[in-house]
Amino acid sequence: MVRLAKQEKAATPEPPLTNPAAHRIVTAARRHFFAHGFRSVTMDDLAEELGMSKKTLYASFAGKTDLLRAVLLDKFHSIETDLERIASASSTDVLDSLHQLLACVQRHAEEIQPPFVRDIRREAPEMFQLVQSRRRDVIQRYFGKILDEGRRAGIFRKDISTRLMIEILLGATEAIMNPPKMAELGLTPKTGFLTIITVVLEGVLTEKGRLRERQGEEETRRRGDKERTRRQGDKEETGRQGDKERGDREKRSRGNARASARGDV
Repeated sequence: MVRLAKQEKAATPEPPLTNPAAHRIVTAARRHFFAHGFRSVTMDDLAEELGMSKKTLYASFAGKTDLLRAVLLDKFHSIETDLERIASASSTDVLDSLHQLLACVQRHAEEIQPPFVRDIRREAPEMFQLVQSRRRDVIQRYFGKILDEGRRAGIFRKDISTRLMIEILLGATEAIMNPPKMAELGLTPKTGFLTIITVVLEGVLTEKGRLRERQGEEETRRRGDKERTRRQGDKEETGRQGDKERGDREKRSRGNARASARGDV
C-alpha cells in the first residue's frame, strides 16, 4: 500500500489548488464535468463563465486533459478528507463507523453522473488508470482499517483474513466498476459500488454481526418513526395554530364591520 501511494505521488502530483485562479477553475470544471460530462465543455466555456481570460486559464492548465486530471485529484482529495475525519473519530461501534463510511462513499458517488463515465470511456480511457489507482488506495486504507476492527470485535469472520477480504472487494470493484462494464450492466458509480460492498460484507459478517446489523436497522426504523410522528405532530399543531389565528382575524373583522355599521368608527 505504501509503494502504491509513492508511485501515485510521483506520477500524478497534486494540482496547484493553492492558486486561487486554479481553485476556481477546478471547482467550476468539477461541477460541469461530473454532471454533464467533459466532452461538451470547452476551455473557452469555462473562461467565459468564470469571467477570466483564456490566458489566465491556460496559465494554470495547459489543456482539458490536465484540467480533467486536476478535477479527479481534487475529487479524491475531498473523499479522503471526509473518510479520514470518520476514521479518526473515536467510535467504539464498528458497524456505525462502517455505515458512516458507506454514507460518505454514497454521497460522493452521487456527484458522478453517467455522462462523465461515458466520456471517460470514450474520450480519456487513460485517465481511468488514475481513478483505479486512487480508488484502490482508498479501499485498502479505510475499509481495511474497519475490517480489522470488525474482526477483533467479532463482527466480521476471523477465518478470513483482512487482506483476503480486501482483495475480494478490490477484485469485484475493478472487474465491475470500469466504464465498459458499467455501461453494459447499466450501473452508476453509486449503485455499482454499494451493491458490491453490500454483497461482500454480507459474506463476511458473523452471526453476532448480523444480529447487531438487524438491531441497528430496527433502531434506525424506530428513530425514523419517532421523527415522522414528531413532524406530523408539529404539522398538526401548526395547522391548529393557523386555524386559531384565522378564527381570531375573522372575529376581529366581524367586530370591525359591526362597529362600522353602528358608526362607532
